[in-house]
Amino acid sequence: MVEFWAAALALSLLLYVLLDGFDLGVGMLFPFGPDERARRHMLTAISPVWDGNETWLVLAAATLFGAFPLVYSTLLSAFYLPVMVMLAGLILRGVAFEFRYKTVRLRWMWDVGFVVGSYTATLVQGATVGALVQGLAIENGRYVGGPFAWLSPFALLCGAGLCLGYALIGSCWLAGKTEGELQDFAFRAAPRLLVALLVFLLAAFAYAAFLDLRVMNRWVERPILIIFPLIGLAAVAGLVQAIRARDERRPFLMGALIFAAAFCTLAASFLPYMVPFSITIDEAASPESSLLFLFWGAGLFVFPITLAYTAAVYFIFRGKVRDQGGYH
Repeated sequence: MVEFWAAALALSLLLYVLLDGFDLGVGMLFPFGPDERARRHMLTAISPVWDGNETWLVLAAATLFGAFPLVYSTLLSAFYLPVMVMLAGLILRGVAFEFRYKTVRLRWMWDVGFVVGSYTATLVQGATVGALVQGLAIENGRYVGGPFAWLSPFALLCGAGLCLGYALIGSCWLAGKTEGELQDFAFRAAPRLLVALLVFLLAAFAYAAFLDLRVMNRWVERPILIIFPLIGLAAVAGLVQAIRARDERRPFLMGALIFAAAFCTLAASFLPYMVPFSITIDEAASPESSLLFLFWGAGLFVFPITLAYTAAVYFIFRGKVRDQGGYH
């Protein structure tokens, strides 16, 4: 049961990063859209799926609360402020998404809210991951740092890097879902964002080595970890080739593979810890009876139903964005 729920949590986080990542990326690209028609198409490209994508964040939080309560309480203590800021950004983004269609005179205000919410949520998510990599102040299984201990130059660098990554996968999504001028914009933006992302990865790796972070030792202890960056490099090469060929179908798949490789690299570097390097998976897990009780409900029904619903929505709305289409 411990392994099952750890895998379920990892899957929920990965799907959230991939799915909500691209629609947050579209939100960050929104102000650079060629014109109002293009911006409407950008919203239409994510409108059937954006709120469903956030379901995976809810499932991840619920899994932490039920299956790994020690990690839930520790991370909430450390990241209470950034979590509140992220949720505020997601709420602002969702409200702006709806309200911009209801007004003309104040549409600019809701456009700003949509963009600010997208950047805020992404920046906070990346900074949180950076703070985890850098390490939290934990003693005897309890967080002992202050409310702003998570905030550091390395964490902010990771936040900026995630903004680049989400914007990249957002441009890949637009390349496959749109046509004409907006698709041209997506194909122009993708290679620039890819170069910027690679520069960030090199900078983050060098900074982590300079800070002598403990996670860097895992590359010496576990040389097999190199397989995930190699998969990522292969995906980068595939993305470059797809962009050059203007292949509409491959960019998003290659972008998703880049993110999956990065996620697996990070997860494998942390194992067997859930909070590096303080709380292991076994230490964090609920009693076996609780995990089994959760399995017969959420494990057998909630997760499969959510997966099926997600797959059905993406299949139903698999077509191109058209002029006659719209959010409503």
